Amino acid sequence: MKQTNEATVPEKMTLTDFLRAKTLFIIDPIVTFMARIGISPDLLTVVGMLTHFLFAWLIANGRFQIAAVAMFFIVPLDALDGSLARKLDRVQGGFGAFLDSTLDRFAEIILFGGFIAYYTRQGDELMLALAYIAITGSIMVSYTRARAETLGFSAKIGILSRVERYAVMMFFLVLKLPHVAVIILAIFTYFTAFQRMYHVWKQSSQS
Repeated sequence: MKQTNEATVPEKMTLTDFLRAKTLFIIDPIVTFMARIGISPDLLTVVGMLTHFLFAWLIANGRFQIAAVAMFFIVPLDALDGSLARKLDRVQGGFGAFLDSTLDRFAEIILFGGFIAYYTRQGDELMLALAYIAITGSIMVSYTRARAETLGFSAKIGILSRVERYAVMMFFLVLKLPHVAVIILAIFTYFTAFQRMYHVWKQSSQS
């Protein structure tokens, strides 16, 4: 039988939670309108993933600032599918939640494909390797939380959750410093994954 240990190891509010709370007055009217006209949350999830092909193409072609601007305006829409599902009283943990988390991983793989394509064209083997490390670390951050939660633990912590990763990318892409973003992500995604592993270990030791 699974045991949830959230009470013994309290978690701080994440940046995602903070932004969701602060933008509720903007998001709620939008999702109310979408619910009224019958837009599916799953459709929003799929469209959100597909927009990452645009981001990847821009990055691969060295159009970093345009990519950052596109990400700034489009990525926040990712919050709409979950809010719309709640507005429609969709069952939490159903197929929609599975689709959302799965396509989020596909989206990041597609996005990092842009960096990999760019550094392949540049012939920069070191940055190509770091881009590979960054995407694997990014996936591991998500995996550690998902796996912990299936075992009844919480792991919603760490310095580079999904929102923070996008923020790092957008900031350095605006400055035309993609290599700095990749280096930070390569290091701190793995650091975040180990943070979550340690967090789960503390919970398990107290159970």
